Amino acid sequence: MNTKSKSIPISDAQALLSTLKETFPVFLNHEPLAIGIDKQILARLPETPRKVLRMVLAYHTKSTRYLQKTIKATTRFDLDGNPAEPLEETHKTHAEEMLKERAKNNAERAKAEAKLKREQQAAAEEAEKLQKRAEKINQLAQKFAK
Repeated sequence: MNTKSKSIPISDAQALLSTLKETFPVFLNHEPLAIGIDKQILARLPETPRKVLRMVLAYHTKSTRYLQKTIKATTRFDLDGNPAEPLEETHKTHAEEMLKERAKNNAERAKAEAKLKREQQAAAEEAEKLQKRAEKINQLAQKFAK
C-alpha cells in the first residue's frame, strides 16, 4: 500500500481560487456558500481536480473575511448568488469561535514577539555595557603598564 501523498502545488490552488472569484461573485464577495457547493462547482467546471478544490474551499471558508460575513449573514448562497438555504446558528457560532481563537493567538504571538524584542534589546544593552567596561579596563591597564 502506497502511503505517500502527492502534494498539491500552491500555484494550482491559487489559479483555481482566482478562477472561482472571476466566475462566481459569491467567492469574490466572500458570501456564505451553500452546503454542497463543491458538487455545483464540479458540475460547472468538470476539469477541476477534487483535491485542489477541497484545498481551495478550506482556505476560502477559513478566511477572516468569509468568517466575518458568515457571522452577519442569515442565508447561504449558490454559485449564481441566489439564496440557497438559511444559515444555521451553530455555523455562525463556529465562525465567531474561530475568529476569537485567531484573535487570541494573534495577541499571544504579538505579546511573545514584544517580549522577545525587549529581551534582545536588554541583552544588546548588557553586551554594550560589558564592551565599555572591557575598554575601560584595557585603558586602565595600558595607563598603569607604563
